[in-house]
Amino acid sequence: MTTAAPAGLRWSHVGLNCRDQKATEDFYTRHFGFARARVVEADGVRVVFLRNGPVYLELFATDADALFTTAKDGPANPGTARHLAFQVDDVDAFLAAAGGELEPLLGPLTFDEFIPGWKTVWVSDPDGIVLEVSQGYTDQSTDELATYA
Repeated sequence: MTTAAPAGLRWSHVGLNCRDQKATEDFYTRHFGFARARVVEADGVRVVFLRNGPVYLELFATDADALFTTAKDGPANPGTARHLAFQVDDVDAFLAAAGGELEPLLGPLTFDEFIPGWKTVWVSDPDGIVLEVSQGYTDQSTDELATYA
C-alpha cells in the first residue's frame, strides 16, 4: 500500500545540540560543505542555521552532558537518531581531504555483496553525533522491493 505525502510536504532540517556552536559550525563547513544561512537571536539564545543544497542543520548551544558515548555506527537507544548520513563520490578521497581530522569510529567497510561499489565509514562531529559517509549506494528496483512483504 502506497500513500501520498500531504501536498507541499518536504524535508526541512535537523536540529543539533552543541557545546560550542562555532566549533560545530566550523566542522560542518570545513568537512561537509555547509554554509551559514541564517542566525536567529531571541531572549539571549542564538540559533545558527547551516545549509548545503536543500539540507539544513540548526545548531543550538547547550551545556548539558552527553547522554551516551559515541561508538561505531551510532547509538541503538530508541528515541535518538542513530546517525546522519552523507554521500560522496569516493570515501577514501573524502578521508584524505580531511587531513587526519576525521577519526573513523567504524570502517571504511565495503558492502559489495549488497551493492557493488558500496563503501561506508562512520565518524563523529565535535559533539559526538555519528556521521555516516558512503559511496555507491543505490535504491533497489521496484521488482526487487516487491519481493519483500
